[in-house]
Amino acid sequence: LLVGGQTRTPLVAQTVERIFGKTPNRDINPDEVVAIGAAIQGGIIRGDIKDLVLLDVTPLSLGIETHGGLFVKLIERNATIPTKNTQIFTTVVDNQDTVEIHVLQGEREIANENRSLGRFELVGIPPAPRGVPQIEVTFAIDSNGIVSVSARDVATNQSQTIQINPAGGLSKDEIERLVQEADRFAQQDAVKREQRRMKNRIEGLIYANEKVYNQFRDALADRDRKKISETLVRARVALGSDLRADLETALYDLNSISRQLSEMMLAKAGDGGLGSRPNPTPDA
Repeated sequence: LLVGGQTRTPLVAQTVERIFGKTPNRDINPDEVVAIGAAIQGGIIRGDIKDLVLLDVTPLSLGIETHGGLFVKLIERNATIPTKNTQIFTTVVDNQDTVEIHVLQGEREIANENRSLGRFELVGIPPAPRGVPQIEVTFAIDSNGIVSVSARDVATNQSQTIQINPAGGLSKDEIERLVQEADRFAQQDAVKREQRRMKNRIEGLIYANEKVYNQFRDALADRDRKKISETLVRARVALGSDLRADLETALYDLNSISRQLSEMMLAKAGDGGLGSRPNPTPDA
């Protein structure tokens, strides 16, 4: 079936016949088909038609890049539109006053393997320790397929928004190629994702343990200070490795000194001291 006024052009019909090896069906009016489809869709959007549903879907997943170069999906592939989803993220360094939102489209686990759709910044975040600010990121797709991405600082209600047409520039073949690539590299991407998640946890434990260590180091024996200091140094070195064994060792050692510092803090609290447990902050 040929749909749309341009299909009246003889060359278009000849090209279709050559590609598919079949003579196109000309029994329908190509202009009326478009008009009827648009009228039905308009009636559905207005709510005038309730017993017929035409489903538009997102051809590829949409999301953002997070700490460690990971891709977090907020709208999954083949989600029916219009649709909307919100997720909370946070900062990765102390007193971070700006967050960059990198909008991506694709199916790969690693951010730089997906299609970049745009970037924008949320500025003016009040000074706070890492992991404390709450940044609400919302993806909304309207009935025309236009994507609005917003980032809002929950504390100040300050926000920033960008609008994107993710369908632009991608053919059906290109979309299918991207989906097939994601399937082909799924196992490899899963390994990379786990490596980066482990590194994020190591960074969080280094930050939390170092903060408590600096607060209570004078109360530690020389032997304990040396052990904790050396563990923190080895953990930083492990961040440069992609070997799972190195990362697992660093996590084990960091959790060990975390328990030691927690026990010491509980003892200090019993003596009237104050402190907070050295837990890692959430991934951002």
